[in-house]
Amino acid sequence: MTREHVRVAVIGSGFGGLGAAVRLRREGITDFVVLERASALGGTWRDNAYPGCACDVPSHLYSFSFAPNAEWPRTFSGQEHIREYLEQVADIFGVRQHIRFDHEVRGIRWDDDELHWEIDTAHRELTADVVVSATGPLSDPKVPDIPGLDTFPGKVFHSARWDHDVPLGGKRVAMVGTGASAIQIVPSIQPEVSRLTVFQRTPPWVLPRVDRAISAPERWLHARVPATTKLRRGLLWGIRELQVQAFTKRPNELGFVELMAKRNLSRAIKDPDLRRKLVPDYRIGCKRILLSNDYYPALAQPNVDVVASGLREVRGSTLVAADGTETEADAIIFGTGFHVTDMPIADRIKGRDGTTLAEAWRGGMAALRGASAAGFPNLLTIIGPNTGLGNSSMILIIEAQLTYMADFVRRLDQLGGSGGRVALDARPSAVKDWNTRVQERMKRTVWNTGGCDSWYLDANGRNTTVWPGTTTEFRKVTRKVHVEEYELLRAGDGTPRAAGLAPESAGTHRGEEAVR
Repeated sequence: MTREHVRVAVIGSGFGGLGAAVRLRREGITDFVVLERASALGGTWRDNAYPGCACDVPSHLYSFSFAPNAEWPRTFSGQEHIREYLEQVADIFGVRQHIRFDHEVRGIRWDDDELHWEIDTAHRELTADVVVSATGPLSDPKVPDIPGLDTFPGKVFHSARWDHDVPLGGKRVAMVGTGASAIQIVPSIQPEVSRLTVFQRTPPWVLPRVDRAISAPERWLHARVPATTKLRRGLLWGIRELQVQAFTKRPNELGFVELMAKRNLSRAIKDPDLRRKLVPDYRIGCKRILLSNDYYPALAQPNVDVVASGLREVRGSTLVAADGTETEADAIIFGTGFHVTDMPIADRIKGRDGTTLAEAWRGGMAALRGASAAGFPNLLTIIGPNTGLGNSSMILIIEAQLTYMADFVRRLDQLGGSGGRVALDARPSAVKDWNTRVQERMKRTVWNTGGCDSWYLDANGRNTTVWPGTTTEFRKVTRKVHVEEYELLRAGDGTPRAAGLAPESAGTHRGEEAVR
C-alpha cells in the first residue's frame, strides 16, 4: 500500500502544534500535516474545561508575538478565551486546512534506508521526512493507583477530563490534590456542594492574583495603536526576566516573596489549626507558585475540610487518608497532574535501532537544546526536556523552539542539495554534553535546592523539566542549528558522518558556551 508522504508531520494542535504550522507556512513550506487525536484543536486549553479554569500568566504575554490580541478581556484570561484565541490563530494564518482531526498517532518508526518516518494513525498511514512532536507535557492526565478505587460507587474523573454531565450540587465531593487546577476548582464548586473534602499531600505557596477586567479604552488603544500591545507585552516579559535570577542562582532572595505569601495566608485564614496545615515547609518557588484570591477563603468555609494527608485507599464510598482520616464522598475529582517526565507519546516512537524514545529516556529525558534526541533523526520536540519555565510564559520558549525547527528544515534542504534525501541525527556526545551542563546549572536553582518533591523531577529525582535560565538565554541557544552537533545521514548510505566540517569538539565547545 502506498503511504501518503509529507515533508513535515506535526503531532498536536495546541500552542506548540499551531505555532509550528504557522511557522512552516511563513517559511514557505505547505507540504505538512498536523495530526490531532481529538476532534477539535486547542490542546491543553481544549481539554481543561473545569470550572474556574484560567491561565496564571498575563494574557498579553501568554500569546504569540506574531499574533497579538487586542481584545483580551482580562489581565489573566480564562480557558474559553484562550481557546477562542487559538481558533482565531488557526483561521487567520490559514493552517486549519492542514489539521487532520481524530488522527491519533499510534506508532512512529524510523526507516533508515528511506530516511523518513513511517506514521500510523487511527485513520491512515503516512510517511514524513521530519516529525515535530508538539504533544506537550500537560496532555495526558495522571491518576494515582489508589487501592479500592474501583469499588467507589460514585463518579470519578480527572480535572482535565471534567464530566460536565455530573451535577455536583448538594453532593459530597472529594478533591484530591492542591495544585494549579485544584486551587481554581475548589472555590468554583465550594458554594454548590454540601461537603468538600480536600486531600492535600503538600500545601502550595499561594500569592494574590492581581487580576482585573481590561477596560474598553485599553482595548481600543491596543487595536488602533499596535505598538502599545507590544509595549505591554515587553513590560510583562521584562519583569519576569528580572525575577529569574532569584529562582536560578539566588534562591535565598525569595524570602521576601515567601513573607508576602505568609501574610496572604494569615489574612484569609484565621483558624490557627487550618493555617498550620496550609503553611508549606519548603522554599517558595520550589513548586510552581500559585495565584488565587479565593482559594484560602473557600477553604475557610464551614462546608470544607482539609485533610493534610494523601488519599491512601477507597472502601466503597469511604475514602481513607494516609493518616487514617475517613470521609464519605459521592464524587472524586483528581487534580493530580500529568505525565510530564514520562510522556506517553515516547512509547510510540521507535528510532534507528528499534528502541523507543521512552526506552532511550529510561534514565531520564535528554535532548540537544531541548529538541533532538540521539538515535531519532529528523525528530524535533516542542516543549522537550528542560524547556519548561517556573515563572514566565511558555509561549516564549515555544517560539524559540520554532525558530530552531525552521532552521533545522532549512539545513536539511541545504545539505540535501538537488533532491538528495538527508537526515540529521543528534550526536550522543553533543546530547550528553548539553544535558550535563544543563544539569550542572540546575544544582543551584530553587527547584533543586528548595526542599520539595515537585512534578519537575523524574523518577530518579532529576529535574528534566525546567530550563535553568532566562528566556533570553534560551532564545540565544536555539536561534540556529549547529550542524556539527549532528551526524549526517544520506539515503542509500547507512554510514553516519559529521554534518559540518568542524570537528566534534567544536560542537561540544558551542554547547558549553550556550549554557554557561
